[in-house]
Amino acid sequence: MIGRLTGILLEKTAPPQVLIDVRGVGYEVDVPMSTFFNLPAAGESCTLLTHFIVREDGQFLYGFGSDAERFAFRLLVKISGVGARMALAVLSGLSVGDLAQAIAHQEIGRLVKVPGIGKKTAERLLLELKGKLTDTLPNARFPAEDAQHDILNALLALGYNDREASVVMKQLPPDLSTSDGIRQALRLLGKA
Repeated sequence: MIGRLTGILLEKTAPPQVLIDVRGVGYEVDVPMSTFFNLPAAGESCTLLTHFIVREDGQFLYGFGSDAERFAFRLLVKISGVGARMALAVLSGLSVGDLAQAIAHQEIGRLVKVPGIGKKTAERLLLELKGKLTDTLPNARFPAEDAQHDILNALLALGYNDREASVVMKQLPPDLSTSDGIRQALRLLGKA
């Protein structure tokens, strides 16, 4: 099994595929968009944790920038009806922390926003992953993401739409408490 690749990033071809040269051998690796955007420029060295899948129609290598992403991917592909492409879509649409939050709070709405995930698949993900993602990740608690989640929910409850709330959330420092975050978000929204 191929567990990790370290080499020169040759190409960032059509997302989500990259080509990595490891001592003269070029590996085509599919990665979630979060990993894709965090990779260095072509020609620079990079390291990816990998998951190798062999099927009757081919061999596929998937790469991840963190242990948490690879762990979440492995949990996702074990679920009936969720293949590697769908697992990549989930990890491209949600960070591992956001996915863990959605599972912990049973938020079907966050999952159905991911392209390719319908209501039934989202329900299956919530059921199958309940307790597995946050309980088994090395850093199972996501306190900063709890605050971010609470700030976002407060803005939505106050009547701001998803686009307005997400634009403001990107402007907030990640380590804010919930109350300070809501105050700063409202100030920023007042200026808009």
